[in-house]
Amino acid sequence: MAIFDLHHPWAFTFGILGNIVSIFVYLSPVPTFVRIYKEKSTMGFDSLPYVVALFSAMLWMYYAFIKTNAILLISINSFGCIIETIYIVMYLIYASTKARTRSAKLVGLMNVGLFSLIFLLTLFTINGSDRVRVVGWICVAVSVIVFVAPLSIVFQVVRTRSVEFMPFPLSFFLTLSAVMWFAYGLFQKDLCVALPNVLGFFLGMLQMLLFGIFRSMKPEMGEKKLPEHVINIMVLGTPEVHPVDSKKGGDHEKDVCDQDEEEENKDEEALDHQQEVFVPCAISLEPSQVNVQLESPVIVVCAA
Repeated sequence: MAIFDLHHPWAFTFGILGNIVSIFVYLSPVPTFVRIYKEKSTMGFDSLPYVVALFSAMLWMYYAFIKTNAILLISINSFGCIIETIYIVMYLIYASTKARTRSAKLVGLMNVGLFSLIFLLTLFTINGSDRVRVVGWICVAVSVIVFVAPLSIVFQVVRTRSVEFMPFPLSFFLTLSAVMWFAYGLFQKDLCVALPNVLGFFLGMLQMLLFGIFRSMKPEMGEKKLPEHVINIMVLGTPEVHPVDSKKGGDHEKDVCDQDEEEENKDEEALDHQQEVFVPCAISLEPSQVNVQLESPVIVVCAA
């Protein structure tokens, strides 16, 4: 296998550029995993994007090994396999028991089981150039699925009018990566590399267009303020007790009784008045905010 194909200098140029851009794409989840390391928790993030990214890189590396003049595919996909493996190992270390079990099953099913099945079937049942074509079209199918997966984020942006879960730098680098690898596949006359990146380019442009439209709009599904609950607390008057002086003569007993009746009537009127008084006590209930990663961006590039 030739390291450089001198017959396609433009393919080599775009391949180098594709490697550089794809490295930035692969490194984009680093802040997420730095946060996971500091928090010692995966905080609800899903491991599926990284498992799929590793699976795609493994397939493209296999394709590059059985194809000639594909050292640039080998280099970037080798880097992709290493970095995605690091992500998955960190995820398994800090994930909860349930998430760890689910992620381990995904790795075993996809990266071990399915990849081994494809490798063994194509290696022992298909020969020569037919093997390259079959593996290449398998890579195309996987890449199309990977590029279509973020459409759910596009629908979410349109529905919520918020670009919170669609960062512009990632969309930009994915689009730029698709351009580089499309040009590489075009000059290499490799349809399996060029074709899925056409779809990747249009989806990337769509994401950037939506970002430009909705970036200044307020989310339609914002936080709703809970209604204020008002509890009316009835304030009851405390009756006063007036002792009677037993030393006073009988002449004053009637006056005292009359005074007591007047005081009692006043107390009853005050009690009736106070029973009608309500003191509103506002208790504001603040809903706990739960950050949910609806969907992590799939960090995969078609040929890298």
